[in-house]
Amino acid sequence: MHNKVENIEKLFQESIKVKTQVIDSGIVKSLVSMGLLSTKAIQEGGKLILCGNGGSAADAQHLAAEMLIRLRPNNNREGIPAIALAQDTSTITACGNDFGYDHLFERLVKTLGHEGDVLIAITTSGNSKNIIAAMRAAKKIGILVFGFLGSKGGEALRYCDEAFVVPSNNTGRIQESHITAGHALMELIEDELLDSGYINLQK
Repeated sequence: MHNKVENIEKLFQESIKVKTQVIDSGIVKSLVSMGLLSTKAIQEGGKLILCGNGGSAADAQHLAAEMLIRLRPNNNREGIPAIALAQDTSTITACGNDFGYDHLFERLVKTLGHEGDVLIAITTSGNSKNIIAAMRAAKKIGILVFGFLGSKGGEALRYCDEAFVVPSNNTGRIQESHITAGHALMELIEDELLDSGYINLQK
């Protein structure tokens, strides 16, 4: 029992250490840039597009839902346009069967994305083929590309207009920092849109 408790405490300490490294590195400044650019894009008629694989797909859906529905209970406001690309099993399996999963997000970005949108691409390795293909497609359309990455950023870093790179090689610790960063980014966007009067609180 004692060893199990120690192991869990160690996990929490590792997570705290990675987040402290994120703060000390100054990389959180990238979240401010992402937030301000995303706000401008939304005010000009654009939307947020989010994608990731596995746990990162869940993070993408989580953050999109908080924009579409509600992020903070005290801010009962209008919806903010956002879409997660890995939420429709029929589309996912059709693309996997007909064209291969490497083309899933690329095809959806080409079909649903428009110039002026923002793509938030989440990949802990920075080397997921389907994410990189989506990022390349977004750049060609004129969509801003933001990366939530890990380790040293991988190949995905080449396609980012802004990147939040977690200094870790541990997938779990990277994902924990990604969702914290995602919440911070969404709160910043919400605050900016409310302060500007673009969206309003509802009674």
